[in-house]
Amino acid sequence: MADIKYEITKPIGVLSEGSRGWQKEINLLSWNSRAPKVDIRDWAPEHEKMGKGITLNKAELIKLKELLQDFDLDLLEA
Repeated sequence: MADIKYEITKPIGVLSEGSRGWQKEINLLSWNSRAPKVDIRDWAPEHEKMGKGITLNKAELIKLKELLQDFDLDLLEA
């Protein structure tokens, strides 16, 4: 199986941090030298390991933004 290469081309922000130092981050990430996409996933300190996540292209990100804009946050608990 071929190695999967990735590069964080631009950090966007940290959403949360777990008790073991892993952070849920939003980044622009390039997989296998392809065009960067928005990526949301957990990262170990120093980015030496990653958890499962989701990667969105521009069209998907636009749709997500539209859906969340109308989302009623009161439906969630704190």
